[in-house]
Amino acid sequence: LYQLTMAQGYWKTGARDREGAFHLFFRESPFGGGFAIAAGLAHAAEYLDGLRFDEGDIAYLAGLEGSDGSRLFDPGFLEHLGAMKLECDVDAVAEGTVVFPQEPILRVTGPLVQAQIVETALLNMVNFQTLIATKAARVVAAAGEDAVLEFGLRRAQGIDGGVSAARAAYLGGCAATSNVLAGKLFGIPTEGTHAHSWVMCFDDELSAFQAYAEAMPNNCVFLVDTYDTLQGVKRAAQVGKWLRSRGYDLLGVRLDSGDLGELSRRAREILDAAGLEKAAVLASNDLDEAAIAKLKSEGATIAVWGVGTRLATAYDQPALGGVYKLSAVRRRGQQWQPRLKLSEEPDKVSMPGVLQVRRLRSAEGKLTGDFIYDTEMGIPRGATIVDAVTGVRRSVPVDGEATDLLEPLFRAGKPEGRRPSLEEARKRAQYQLRSLQEGVRRLEGPTRYPVGLEARLHARRDDLVREARRAVAAAKREG
Repeated sequence: LYQLTMAQGYWKTGARDREGAFHLFFRESPFGGGFAIAAGLAHAAEYLDGLRFDEGDIAYLAGLEGSDGSRLFDPGFLEHLGAMKLECDVDAVAEGTVVFPQEPILRVTGPLVQAQIVETALLNMVNFQTLIATKAARVVAAAGEDAVLEFGLRRAQGIDGGVSAARAAYLGGCAATSNVLAGKLFGIPTEGTHAHSWVMCFDDELSAFQAYAEAMPNNCVFLVDTYDTLQGVKRAAQVGKWLRSRGYDLLGVRLDSGDLGELSRRAREILDAAGLEKAAVLASNDLDEAAIAKLKSEGATIAVWGVGTRLATAYDQPALGGVYKLSAVRRRGQQWQPRLKLSEEPDKVSMPGVLQVRRLRSAEGKLTGDFIYDTEMGIPRGATIVDAVTGVRRSVPVDGEATDLLEPLFRAGKPEGRRPSLEEARKRAQYQLRSLQEGVRRLEGPTRYPVGLEARLHARRDDLVREARRAVAAAKREG
């Protein structure tokens, strides 16, 4: 609602003719890690493509009341909304890009009314999917060469959250999902067999496995812990031999409770002794990157990991904390005027200007650092960047291996450029993660990836902070 009330304020006060530059970014990498994977940008683009207020929207808004019982929204403003079409320029990093704190993931420039209205929708789409894609990347890193399946729909935050989580998890590196709707919508591979209820419907476990094998011989992964796990593995092996005699393979057994490390080793022995070396040991049960890393360090023989609740809900950090901040304003056709938000917390002092991120690579293709610059100021030869945290200065090779991350999505409200597929975004994430130094990828106590400000932007930010604080101090003295 506050986007709409501010938009009406701009419209009523004449600021409707002014333009703003807004940037979407986050302040801390999630999960105590050293990076994030940008996701949700395809959905953000679809939302902007269809940005309209239809008759039903206008009728609803017309019925909202202020504190005095009169209309909250002016009929003229609602007429303006009804005729509105996107006129903004929008630039964003490509989905699957590795990103870091303080860096703009998305930039919106254009009429203040429009650039303000889209704030919450963009944050909702980008924050959540970036969070889940990053969690998935961490889980997949812990699993190493093993496959990770996303199993989180039953515990996800609603149907829409479950679908978005499945998409983001696949982008982040998961091999498949159990969410069939996500499979249909996004082309994600789907995996899944049966639950405990299947076994419990039969008089005994062996009959349950045999019946499932007869019904679905090409999809047999048996859940073996309904009664006694190791006995369940033995019965699964017995049915696995029957499947093989008919030209099918037992794909595996799934462990869902107990000491997963010890049970996996015993299960592997039983399967191998039965000649079922190809059958995999799968595991589920509240897994995340920490649990997987621990099990692997203990010698678990698990080949496939079903990760549900702790992935789809980002269990240990429920929100990314991305923000959308105004950084410059202007009248159409005039120069941008930088704007800055003060804070008692240094990390919350915003950056002024119309910003871009330049990424640097070594000759070996490793990511070596990023710096943020103002597109209006450009980058001088022999540029100096100032570390955003330490204040340390260093020179950077401007003409070397460097790329700007924010790419055009819309120009004057019209789609611009080619939009990558989900598969392309997934491959980009995997490639960029491999390009990071090992210390930055570390799950615990990661090395901080260097992110800085171009020196003139850093100096202007400091000047604006000092000016703003002098103004605050003067106002206090006068007050």
